[in-house]
Amino acid sequence: MLFSPNRRQLGIALLALAAIAIAGKSQAGTLEDVKKKGVVVIGIQGDNPPWGYVDSSGKQDGIDADMGRAFAEYLGVKAEFVPLAVANRIPALTTGRVDILFATMAMLPERAKAVQYSKPYVANEITLVAAQATPINGNADMSKFVIGVPRSSTQDTQVTNNAPSGTEIRRFDDDAATIQALLSGQVQAVGANLFYPQRLNAAKPELGFEPKLHFTALYNGACTRLGEKEWNETANKFIDQIKSNGKLASFYAKWMKVPVPVFPDSVPGVPFTVQ
Repeated sequence: MLFSPNRRQLGIALLALAAIAIAGKSQAGTLEDVKKKGVVVIGIQGDNPPWGYVDSSGKQDGIDADMGRAFAEYLGVKAEFVPLAVANRIPALTTGRVDILFATMAMLPERAKAVQYSKPYVANEITLVAAQATPINGNADMSKFVIGVPRSSTQDTQVTNNAPSGTEIRRFDDDAATIQALLSGQVQAVGANLFYPQRLNAAKPELGFEPKLHFTALYNGACTRLGEKEWNETANKFIDQIKSNGKLASFYAKWMKVPVPVFPDSVPGVPFTVQ
């Protein structure tokens, strides 16, 4: 059935209005807007302690939560957290659902094409973790087991790149689901961050979960939208300040239980400033 000209014009107008609404959303949250509103909306992981998680009282906690609250204080506004799964962190930022990410965002060149990284504020290590009795001594051994990873995560990338062709890799929505898959026997090993062994051994200490393979050391940064120079400069000034005044060291002592590392001045393929 053909539309009449009036109906067609109405349809075009509605599409145009929708496009404007979407465009407006993607451009929402300038620093001026945030300060007028008195709230900065921060994307954070929802269930990945000690990075970002919800505690027993319903409060967002972890090193990224402390970073987010300190950033809001730096801006002179309140922090509003939006818990995110691994795969929807970048879309939440680029569509304007959140203003900034403190969300365990490892610095990777492919991600730097979609978001603007700040200077690094925390370090992480990506390994393959399994029970002590699981015989994994090299990459080739991965093909003998089912490996779990959080979908679209750094662990996913590292396991995919290092596992032999034909290895069964199961992808889960987030870190918590990946850890549970190993505990329940759905998988025999997982691509892990620095804190997986601690969480796994708290649940089943008799299995002695341990890193089997070491893939890479990574650095995490805050993320803002591409081209938004004012946001990027503000994030970098904030990170410089908490490094110099000892606040980052206090977060590290609280959550990481290790001294603040020496951070690199650059990461290949990942600019820390708007080019």
